[in-house]
Amino acid sequence: MIETSKKWIAEAIECSVLLIALGIVLQVLFGMQVEFFDHITQNIMNLLNQLGDNGLVGLIALGVILWLFRNAGIKA
Repeated sequence: MIETSKKWIAEAIECSVLLIALGIVLQVLFGMQVEFFDHITQNIMNLLNQLGDNGLVGLIALGVILWLFRNAGIKA
């Protein structure tokens, strides 16, 4: 039961990452006119700016985020 849940969560996360990548590509190609993927690139830039403004704490947070993705089986 727990293994099934883990697999389902990992697949949901992988699907979410793919949708984010699709949203980025669509916004690069078509600009902010893509309704379903509203402001994905702007939100990612804001997140990266916040991590960059925090110096070492931001670097540690980025490391934790990457570690979580790698342990979930998603290639970051």
